[in-house]
Amino acid sequence: MTVLGIEVDADVLDQWRDWLMPAEQPFVVPRDIQRRDGLADDRERLSFELQDSFCLYELGDSAVCWLTRAGSRRLPSEVRRAQPAAHRWPSPDRARDVARVVRFVEEGRRRSRHADVAEATWEKVSALLPDARKLAGTFPPGSGPNCFGTVMGAAGVAGAAGTWMQREPFEEWLAEATRVGGQDDQAGTVLLWRDGNRAVQHAAVTLGGGWALHKPSQGWMSPTKVLTVRDAILSARFAGHHLQRRTLS
Repeated sequence: MTVLGIEVDADVLDQWRDWLMPAEQPFVVPRDIQRRDGLADDRERLSFELQDSFCLYELGDSAVCWLTRAGSRRLPSEVRRAQPAAHRWPSPDRARDVARVVRFVEEGRRRSRHADVAEATWEKVSALLPDARKLAGTFPPGSGPNCFGTVMGAAGVAGAAGTWMQREPFEEWLAEATRVGGQDDQAGTVLLWRDGNRAVQHAAVTLGGGWALHKPSQGWMSPTKVLTVRDAILSARFAGHHLQRRTLS
């Protein structure tokens, strides 16, 4: 099956289904209700993939309670409405569930254009970005790999593409491997988005021929994709973030 322009096999689709539609799902429950109803609080069960599926990032002092569909109906309606993301429950119909998962992955996301990049462009960029083609048009094996690691990995830094790369090592790499400035129509321009405190928030890299490579987020549903440079810039636009450019040395 093709998802966002990327071939995905049945095992991957089944894994996505397990992450998006487990039989027991996490609910954020206020402490008073958790204690009143005798619900277990089990944050340790919350994997990175489930965090991303259910948008469970800012939990505060709330409990994380694992409930079946029937069990969740016993929660007060205001608690169910206050969940940070929708809960999608599995059904006996695998095909139906897979279609729902694919809709979730594709909703609001641009498809990867890696198949549209000319062979000559890939050949020309291979000296600067030796692993860009291997990464382009791929989904990660799980949550974690992010935009910083993708740019470093495309440039040949071993192991970087599969890592939840933090800002500090990425900034160190930028200082060592790039110089200020760059052209969007040339290969090897690193596009950087910084916030008002100059902290880097996102990164992409140009391939030449009007194309750019980036990974929109660290989520399992976020592939490493190729977009036009214009679309990559538009997709990363965020209030208060400013675009800078550096060139691979």
